[in-house]
Formats: sequence, structure tokens, C-alpha cells
Amino acid sequence: MNKELALYALDVARSLGASYADARLIKTVTETVETRDLFVVYAADNESIGLGIRVLVRGGWGFATARHLTKKGVVFAVTKAVEAAKASSRLLNGRVKLAKEAAHQAVWQSPFSIDPFKISTDEKVSLLLECEKLMRKTRGVKQTSGLLTFTREKKLFVSTEGSEILQTFLTSGCGIDAQAGVDEHFVRSWPNSFGGQYESAGWEMVQRWDLLGNAQRVAEESVAVSKARQCPEMVTDVILGASQLALQIHESTGHPTELDRVFGEEENYAGASFLTPDNLGKLKYGSKIVNLTANATVPNALGTFAYDDDGVPGQRVELVKNGLFVGYLTSRETAHELGLDRSGGMMRATGPGFTPLVRMTNVSLEPGDAGSLQDLIADTKKGILLDTNYSWSIDDRRHNFQFGTEIGWLIKNGKIVEPVRNPSYWGITTNFWNSCDAICGPSEHVYWGIPTCAKGQPCQAIGTGHGAAPARFKNTKVGVAKPAEDKPKGGAHSKPHSGHHHAKVARHHRHCAGGSK
Repeated sequence: MNKELALYALDVARSLGASYADARLIKTVTETVETRDLFVVYAADNESIGLGIRVLVRGGWGFATARHLTKKGVVFAVTKAVEAAKASSRLLNGRVKLAKEAAHQAVWQSPFSIDPFKISTDEKVSLLLECEKLMRKTRGVKQTSGLLTFTREKKLFVSTEGSEILQTFLTSGCGIDAQAGVDEHFVRSWPNSFGGQYESAGWEMVQRWDLLGNAQRVAEESVAVSKARQCPEMVTDVILGASQLALQIHESTGHPTELDRVFGEEENYAGASFLTPDNLGKLKYGSKIVNLTANATVPNALGTFAYDDDGVPGQRVELVKNGLFVGYLTSRETAHELGLDRSGGMMRATGPGFTPLVRMTNVSLEPGDAGSLQDLIADTKKGILLDTNYSWSIDDRRHNFQFGTEIGWLIKNGKIVEPVRNPSYWGITTNFWNSCDAICGPSEHVYWGIPTCAKGQPCQAIGTGHGAAPARFKNTKVGVAKPAEDKPKGGAHSKPHSGHHHAKVARHHRHCAGGSK
């Protein structure tokens, strides 16, 4: 990493009148292997490097990316950033103010055990094809697919305040799915839908999720769903599996607590938030057992880091405590508007070509005391278990939502009695969380990764994590999911930003800051 070039950018920014400047030099390497119907449809490596420069001039922000990593290229980029800052300062109602933060010097590496880039492509392809072969042995399976993706990112952050931070992130993702049905397609996925599970970890996470050991079950469940009856319309107790609950947290807790969204800076793209500052410390967001946190320090979770792109250390921040709304996701720029002394450390950018935004870290529901999922099912007289997301839709203030899942299991007298297809559930955010009466314990708690949460204009896709254990929600409206074309529009979708945009990966990776599939 060319630290001298990044420091040179700061010197140029000072000479052009910047009161503050930072630079992020980022090198990213990705590898993706994808199979479909026993064919390798994609197997490639991609590498990129870039330098993003952010400046504060006369109280206004400016940002630019150096297209050429030379001193001449840096001077050109910084000049453009300063010009943009001067222009924005003339349009602002007030000057940008940054919460105080000490200078930090640090070197950090995300933890892993087995470097996935040292595993041969042949071994990766072989694993996915073996999974597909096993899934296709189940009669009725029409299509199968598998995906492995790995990223190593080295990020150097320097600022005029004296920070020099080098972080290396290693992330891994894995997933398989089987599709059954003729006139209508029914998918079952593992470990999660839309590309599977993503973690800040190495090849060991692929081994732990045991794709081969779950392939037959996935195939059998896809066929079972295709033969099942439609989900009945009813108001009943709903148990959300951990992966579906993770997306519920993402959409109805993570996004509405982003403070820049609350202040209206995202209204023209993906909506605002019902969690306005007058609700802070007053709103009964959920039942007393609901505790939601944002924690950037969880080992191996996708939203984990040592320092954000403001140079602020990762932290644990309470958002909802014993059901009461108590906190936001903040930045150095937004913290002072709530009278906070310090940022919560939630500013991140997708890469060197983007300016940082307030983003989720690992926004999670803390585990409860309801034991295992089987314990929770046994404690439910009548209801339905819903898991593995298939569709989502939420309004522009994050209040009214509808989610569909790949499968539902009807529960009667503490036992699963049959699967149903096309299940969907509806609710209003605060009513829904206030209906939560049981949360499984730590043994069921998993940090799920959403790799491409989208936000901003131009759109930025970034990874977030969400810890969840299965939980029960009383008196919830359940029914049949509407066809995709009939779902209300609520936002935009992202596509992969790692260089491959072919159809299946786009289907698997897309995730919206707020809207329907």
C-alpha cells in the first residue's frame, strides 16, 4: 500500500484550503465460483485499487477519486474535491461540524483460520458440483445451483488529524439451492437465500455450514413445498427462523435508526424513518424482552471492523433496551445534532469511489431465554414457523411491511404438522416488535450476513451483519404471498459490485435498502 501517496493527498488538500481531509487507499481482490445445473457458469478473480479523497472546505464536503495513482492524478482529484466542497458550502444551511475524535494509529486483520484464496479453484468447483449432483438425485428437482465468493480488502485510512489505520478484511460466502415445480417454481436454499451466508471469515466457514451435508434435505424440502397446499390466511402466532428474523431486523430496525435517514438525507432514494428524535427515550418500540444493539466488534460477523471510514473505533451501541427506543446509528457529522460527545462509528463506504455514509454494523436482536427452536415450537399451541426469505416490501418510513418466505410449517399442539407454500406475513413495525413474547437462547443465535445492502446516490452496496435467534410474535397476519409483479415498490435494488453481473449472481446478491423483490 502506497502510504506516501495517500499522505501526499492530505498535503495537497491542506495547501488548497481544506480544514480537514482524509484519504482511503483500498485494494480489493475477489474470487467467485458459480455452478448451475451441473455446469460451471462463472469462475474468475478480480482485482481493483483506488484512492478516495474527502475534504472539508468552508464547512462543506467535497469528494473525488484519483483515477490515476500518481502525484499528478492525486492533485487533479484533490482539486476536484475542493471545488465540490466550495460549491456545497454555498448551498448549506449550516456548516458541517465533526464530533471530536482522537488520532489513531493501528494495524488490524479480521480473524480467519483457513485462507480461501489458498484453496484451489478445482476443489471449490468440485464441492459445488457434488452438492448439485446430490440435490438432483431427488425426484422432482428441476434446477440446482451453487455459489462460493471470497474477498480480501486492504484499506489504508489517513487523515489530517493524524490517523493512520491499515485494516485487512477477509470475507467468505457460500450457498446452494434447489428448485422444484413446473408451472410455479419453489426454491429451498442453504444456508440462506440470495447467495447463502456471508461472514468475515475464511474457508472454515464453508466447512462449518456443510453444504454437502445439507444438499439432500434442501432438495427434498423444495419438492415438499411444490406439493404442499397454499398457506392459509389467518391471524396466528408466528415463529420466525433466525435467518428471516435477521432480514426483519435489517429492514425494520437497522435502516430506520440510521441518523442521516432520520434527518431526511435519503428521502429521495430509499425513504426516511418513523424514528424521529422526539421518540428517543420515549417510544415503546417493542416488548420488554426486545433488546437490539449495533455492535461492530463481534468476531467473524459481516458488519465488523476495527475503525470506520471516519477513523472512529468500532463500538457496541444500544438501539432498543427492554423495549424502549434509546439510540441511533451515528457519524461524526450527525452525532452533535443529538448532543452526543462522540460518534458511534458507523460511517462506511463501499470502496474508494464513494463517499462514506451512515451504515449498519451488526444490528442484532439479543438472545432470550426460550431455549432451543424445538423448545419454542413445543411451547406453541397453534401457529406457523416461517424461515428463509423469498420476498420483502416495506414503506418509505419503515413502518408497514410484508415479507414472504420460502417455506412455512404449520404448528399444532407444539408439533409441526405440515409444510405450506408461498407463506407471507404482514405487520406494522412497532406493533410487531411489541408482540414478541419469546426469543430463543444463545445456542440458537447466529450472525447472518447481508452482503449488498444498498443506500445512497450513486448507489452503494455494502455488507452488514445481523445476530438473531428464532423468536415468536403473537397474533400476526399470515397469508399467501402476492406475485412479485404485484408487490408494492418501496426502494431500489443493488447488484454485485465486484465485477460480475450475470443473471444468477444478480438474483442471488441483490438486496434493497427498502423495497420489494
